Amino acid sequence: MAFRKSRMQQSGDAKTANPKRFMVRRKRFCKFCADKIDYIDYKDQRLLGPFIPERGKILPRRISGVCAVHQRKLSEAIKRARHLALIPFTAD
Repeated sequence: MAFRKSRMQQSGDAKTANPKRFMVRRKRFCKFCADKIDYIDYKDQRLLGPFIPERGKILPRRISGVCAVHQRKLSEAIKRARHLALIPFTAD
């Protein structure tokens, strides 16, 4: 049975063939910490809106850039607003 060489083995040393290009990524910061917001109001739809995409799911921390403390408060506020029918559970 003959095995084919992988791309890494065909091109020689991986470091010389394709040097990695590093993207400089900006450090994410918590919107609520920057604005010094302690309480996330579940009745404020303009505040909660950017953290809920069209599908109606809550954005995770790694995408929204919110710190852990405020992510917990944010998800609780979104769930309260959903329960009171201020925002929809799912998209129409």
